[in-house]
Amino acid sequence: MMASEPAARAVAEEVGRWGSMKQTGVSLRYMMEFGSVPTERNLLLSAQFLRKELPIRIARRALELDSLPFGLSAKPAILKVRDWYLDSFRDIRYFPEVRNHEDEVAFTKMIKMIKVRHNNVVPTMALGVQQLKNEQFSSKKLPPGFDEIHGFLDRFYMSRIGIRMLIGQHVALHDPEPEPGVIGLINTKLSPIQVAQIASEDARSICMREYGSAPDINIYGDPNFAFPYVASHLHLMLFELVKNSLRAVQERYMNSDKDVPPVRIIVADGTEDVTIKVSDEGGGIRRSGLPRIFTYLYSTARNPPDIEGPSEGVTMAGYGFGLPVSRLYARYFGGDLQIISMEGYGTDAYLHLSRLGDSEEPLP
Repeated sequence: MMASEPAARAVAEEVGRWGSMKQTGVSLRYMMEFGSVPTERNLLLSAQFLRKELPIRIARRALELDSLPFGLSAKPAILKVRDWYLDSFRDIRYFPEVRNHEDEVAFTKMIKMIKVRHNNVVPTMALGVQQLKNEQFSSKKLPPGFDEIHGFLDRFYMSRIGIRMLIGQHVALHDPEPEPGVIGLINTKLSPIQVAQIASEDARSICMREYGSAPDINIYGDPNFAFPYVASHLHLMLFELVKNSLRAVQERYMNSDKDVPPVRIIVADGTEDVTIKVSDEGGGIRRSGLPRIFTYLYSTARNPPDIEGPSEGVTMAGYGFGLPVSRLYARYFGGDLQIISMEGYGTDAYLHLSRLGDSEEPLP
């Protein structure tokens, strides 16, 4: 159904107005403290905040999606994403004021649907960028000005992580029986060793499916150590790093009669950071290729997978989006991701996670 022109113009003006408003950042610690008593009043305050904050963040992204260089904005996949953002902007803007418990429940239901609508944004954006790359940039070298697209994607995904975190946290606070120590999406006693074990099993099963076998994974660290973090974020980052390591080792030793060296995961708990190192002997990355591993168009996988898969984590493989997006997840709560490589030997990925949880979310 096509919106009438005046209606479309009105929405465009509204998006322009909201897109120029100031965003308000929150910290992991604030989300934890606020969510620790999810009373009706607190949930009402949270919904009122989101009704004001989400349209600002969504409008900013919709405006950017319309003004990308190299004709990227006109690619069908990008237009599809832009329409999702416009639909979500409309849904929230035209939602009546949230004044009582009933309003809040209805609002929560609506933003939950928005989160589902945006589930496939990462692979769909990747498809648009991939189309652009195939059509216009056949050579290995990217044209000058391409870092503009890279900067846009960084801002876009960082903003998306924030939007999903705010919606997910609000929705999760409605859970009538949360697990002990879990506040919304935040596990106040998250065991990084446990998450590493689950992410490793998931990555190994994908490796098994693809190659018929998978290297072992050894995990070192204090199994009793826990700290506050978002389990799904940590799983996504570790899954990506372990999957890359498994693939490198597997491909290096596939036709070799030598023993296949294990991938090692080491968890260290410092006073400021929790650092997780994923270490492999998969032959490393050429030094000339290192700067490219955090760009959105570089992938060592041979064939990008089909886009229609439902799961965000898995469809990232092969589009070259896994590492840059994982680094954004790390930075979202004040951490970082570094890759150090020894060509001819292997790669070490250092995932730094802020222990303190009081860094503000970065607002693009």
